[in-house]
Amino acid sequence: MQYSISEIAKIIGADSLLPAPDSRISRLLTDSRSLTYPSDTLFFALETSSGDGHRYVKSLYDRGVRSFVVSGSFSCSDDLQDANILYVESPLAALQTLAANHRRRYDVPLIAITGSRGKTTVKEWLNQLLQADIEIVRSPRSYNSQIGVPLSVWQLDKDSAMGIFEAGISQPGEMAKLKEILKPEIGIFTNIGPAHSAGFESIEQKCREKALLLDGCRSIIYNADDPLISGCVKAAPEMIGWSRTDPEAPLYICDVVRGNGRTEFRYIYKGGQSAVLEIPFEGEHELENAIHCLAVMLLFGINQETIRRRMASLTPVGTRLEVIEGVNGCLLVHDNYTSDFNSLAPALDFMKRRITPDCKAMVIVSDLMHDADTDLEDLYRRMAELLAIAGVSRVIGIGPELMAHKGCFGPESEFFASTEEFLHKKSTSDFRGELILIKGAPEFGFGRICELLEARQHETVLEINLDAVVSNFNAFRSRIKPTTAIACMIKASGYGAGSHELARTLQAQGASYLAVAVHDEGADLRRAGITMPILVLNPTVENFHALFADRLEPEIYSFDFLRALIREAGRYGITDYPVHIKIDSGMHRLGFLKEDLPELIELLRSQDRVVPRSIFSHLCAADDPMEDDYTQQQFDYFDECCRMLLSAFPERKILRHILNSTGITRFPDHQLDMVRLGIGLYGVKTMHDGSQDYLRPVSSLNTVIISLKNWPEGTTIGYNRRGTLKRQSVIATIPVGYADGINRHLGYGNTSVMVNGIKCPTVGSICMDACMIDVTDVADVKVGDRVEIFGENIPVDDLAEVLGTIPYEVLTSVSQRVKRVYYRE
Repeated sequence: MQYSISEIAKIIGADSLLPAPDSRISRLLTDSRSLTYPSDTLFFALETSSGDGHRYVKSLYDRGVRSFVVSGSFSCSDDLQDANILYVESPLAALQTLAANHRRRYDVPLIAITGSRGKTTVKEWLNQLLQADIEIVRSPRSYNSQIGVPLSVWQLDKDSAMGIFEAGISQPGEMAKLKEILKPEIGIFTNIGPAHSAGFESIEQKCREKALLLDGCRSIIYNADDPLISGCVKAAPEMIGWSRTDPEAPLYICDVVRGNGRTEFRYIYKGGQSAVLEIPFEGEHELENAIHCLAVMLLFGINQETIRRRMASLTPVGTRLEVIEGVNGCLLVHDNYTSDFNSLAPALDFMKRRITPDCKAMVIVSDLMHDADTDLEDLYRRMAELLAIAGVSRVIGIGPELMAHKGCFGPESEFFASTEEFLHKKSTSDFRGELILIKGAPEFGFGRICELLEARQHETVLEINLDAVVSNFNAFRSRIKPTTAIACMIKASGYGAGSHELARTLQAQGASYLAVAVHDEGADLRRAGITMPILVLNPTVENFHALFADRLEPEIYSFDFLRALIREAGRYGITDYPVHIKIDSGMHRLGFLKEDLPELIELLRSQDRVVPRSIFSHLCAADDPMEDDYTQQQFDYFDECCRMLLSAFPERKILRHILNSTGITRFPDHQLDMVRLGIGLYGVKTMHDGSQDYLRPVSSLNTVIISLKNWPEGTTIGYNRRGTLKRQSVIATIPVGYADGINRHLGYGNTSVMVNGIKCPTVGSICMDACMIDVTDVADVKVGDRVEIFGENIPVDDLAEVLGTIPYEVLTSVSQRVKRVYYRE
């Protein structure tokens, strides 16, 4: 549906400058990087913790956008004279108001899903189960936030017969706004858990807030076995509280049997006849998600045979977007999410943000999922148009429908009837220096294409959760003033995690600075397309020209280095180059002392080649309360140095920063102008008193079992017969060793790894490329089972404690031969 801009102005109550009041709007935009169709787009200049959308109005205008919602403080320049400008008190509130008005225009049933886990899976499974019967609009991926929900609801149109939307919150007061937008008839509360609880006083408060979404629903579906949820959900005309313990529950689940990748169970609905279902999954979470979907189908009156047939054919919902190093200089973006037209745009948007000038974008895509009444010619024409707008230079289509509609695509496109035909006819030599989006429906098995194109095939993988990076960044940001900047430490290749994807993520989140150790790390980020300011902490005199060329800002820690830098800046005709003055307030490693400052100030003021951008120091014992007196001495010493330098340059804004991750937590009164976020960004706690329990681990080192052997008591395992079994044992070999970064001191049972929820100790010595673990206590263990070395269940701190070191060393020791996989849910 299209709205005129004057109609939208009236809906949101805007004061407007409308040189073109009849302009038609069909698309809403909140992120300038996601622009696709400028002419019919309305941009909302949101002010969030990660940035100010008003900064991008002019650049969007230059790209063809002519309609903007801005706050009242925005100053409209003369070069925006033909733009429609809508002034409101809050662009976010205006977006939500517009979405709520749009929702009320369509009298269609709407299902809203909330909970701590499973929202996206339930939504996608409901779509799989119901799409043959009804035209469904649903949230793209996990668009469930204060911004995501309005953008999801905007998709409703005259052809929509049902909406299925997720709703997630991060702090009190948010759900009431989402409820007003959605006005759901059916509410589903999947579960409640500790995830994303940092903004709430307790899990009880979070549960009550989430339950607000269900108030006023005609029907509510929830797990009646959870007393917390049951106590928070208010009565509705139709309450379907399912239970696995109470035969009197509206939906009773019993006789659950698992095996061979499937789960069979019996259900009784409202005291009627029992029926048996089978789903193609074994996990407890999958069973819960399937029960919620079953409740919806029963509520809709779908017959038992149809339910049985459709539930048995459910397919996995891959929620990950993975970034993997590919062959021949390629970079792979693997999206294993539902492959339909609506999911294509977010995947392309994610890919576009990783395009660099020397890397062309291509897509390997399967036939799209759709309902039976879809006009295929129109569908694939729109798909081709979307790919072209996204800058995709090469398309490989796989599937009979794409083969039949290849005329919609350009001459550079290739088409194959099946994944098998593609794998037979193409090889790794056909791909070089490309950014490749791989996106296929589950039945096409595109995982095999990823395996072909991955640069490293090692079974051991370091997985980096970019959502956890964002969560940790925002958690620290919520603990500082809005005016305090954040410098993020990504030295040592992002503490072993790899710096490129981390830098892209942090740049998008609004970090003020990135900090690296040496010039090469900064130059590498520039080659990867990172444009934000980069601080180099250990520059050397050989790198001056490269520093200037890559716009890298050096730490200044000595007179010799400063004089050499000024001299070289003069050679290249450079003026006002930003530098960062290091003060030695007590670490006694690098930096100027207080008595050096008069000479330093005189030198800085005597020339115009370099200028101080910041003054900073480093706490040496912030995590030790016994050393708080010394830490206070550092604060006092640094404050004196700051006053001296700032008074000498009253005309300049010079940033002050001394706090690290621990300092942010323990000494918030000293946050000054900027803080430096290091190990805390990666989810490693430096304090174990509960003050950092909100942190989420970012890096997880995982491998798989490649061999299983049964051995009697007394058998020796490994080199020098150092591991002697004290019982009849099942011993697994895993392909990870000291060449991958697993210290040999972790052998001999000194640490354990996680297999299927059970901690399994190492046995014998750690080998170069393998080690052995005792899996005797793991039920149904098999070759191929996943093994966690460290991550969610085995904190990296545990390994560090065994080794008598710190988590930094463990993280940075992971070998470069170990494949890095970056993902977002």
